[in-house]
Amino acid sequence: MTINVDRRVCFVGDSYVAGVGDPEHRGWVGRLAAESYRAGRPVTAYNLGVRRDTSEDVRRRLPAETANRWVAGCDNRLVVSFGVNDTTEVDAAVRVAPERSVANLQGIADDMAAQRVPLLVVGPPPVADHEQNDRIEALDERLARVVVSYVSVFGALRAERDWMRAVALGDGAHPDGAGYALLTRLVLPAWEDWLGPADG
Repeated sequence: MTINVDRRVCFVGDSYVAGVGDPEHRGWVGRLAAESYRAGRPVTAYNLGVRRDTSEDVRRRLPAETANRWVAGCDNRLVVSFGVNDTTEVDAAVRVAPERSVANLQGIADDMAAQRVPLLVVGPPPVADHEQNDRIEALDERLARVVVSYVSVFGALRAERDWMRAVALGDGAHPDGAGYALLTRLVLPAWEDWLGPADG
């Protein structure tokens, strides 16, 4: 007899979570959910990506977002991804200081640990701005030290010509569908390990 687990995954983050730039409107979140279904590990994926959101925004809205979607007795899980907007400069200062970004992720991790909710973090990707990429890379390294289940995608994507070309040809930050497919392949191994074995 097949046992179907009610696995509810909230993906909370920024425009990359929302899949901005993908003409198919799947992004990496939709692609991961599709891969899970094919592998016998179906999930109910709630895409809660918001354009321009920083780590401050994500941490603030996360409790209400998840409370409306998680149910006691289900396999409730959380994936968060942010960082690019934190490193964006406004009036010669980044929107969120690196130490504050780290504190926000640590706070989220502590909250999930207290609720016994598995947490997976996907790091920020590179953009078309070299100076901002230096800031993103430094933040990525700091965020990776906060949680065990952290997927750093920055280095691989910065070296990937197709990603950097798609970002440059787009709005300078977001890739096309092929770019999100690249991002999905980077996240997929950690995602599969994090979800565990197939239902059965």
